[in-house]
Amino acid sequence: MKVMVEEKKGVTIKKSHSMSLEGRAKLRLTGVEDVDSFDEQTVAARTVMGELVIKGEGLHIGSLNVDTGELLLEGRVDALLYREAPVKGGLLAKLFR
Repeated sequence: MKVMVEEKKGVTIKKSHSMSLEGRAKLRLTGVEDVDSFDEQTVAARTVMGELVIKGEGLHIGSLNVDTGELLLEGRVDALLYREAPVKGGLLAKLFR
């Protein structure tokens, strides 16, 4: 588990990300910042470690608390895929940093 540290107004906040999958039917996540999209086959969640795409069948959100960063997802989980956040500004922005 990786711990992210964030500073807000002089206060250090530790954010961690973890997951627990029970029998491919119940997925518990921490470190969730938001859910960007969801349907019965795909859920896209923003986490402290990047975007996480969950694919499966009959997926539904049992609970979501963005204040604590906890998400409970139920249904058959077939795949978990992390995507890195896109770099803003493209190639020229990278060159002139």
